[in-house]
Amino acid sequence: MKITKEEVAHVAHLGRLELCEEEMLSFTFQLNRFLEYIDTLNELDTSGVKPMTHPLALSNAFREDMVTPSLPDGIPLAGAPAPRERFFSVPRVIE
Repeated sequence: MKITKEEVAHVAHLGRLELCEEEMLSFTFQLNRFLEYIDTLNELDTSGVKPMTHPLALSNAFREDMVTPSLPDGIPLAGAPAPRERFFSVPRVIE
């Protein structure tokens, strides 16, 4: 076994989780299965594989920045429940 029930209990304690005996056994089993699978992956020859940060080739779709005129004062505040002068009014959250 890669991980013991005591180690699972320790990690649960660190995460402030209360696990019953059945959950403890279940997580121990699941984590051991996961770690065994990692061992299987470690047996693969990856010497010719370049490191990557994501399994799919992604590119961001940025739009060109364009300077445009700002909205008139009344339009952004039109849907606000309680605008005050030219500003959004929101409830106070810090006393």
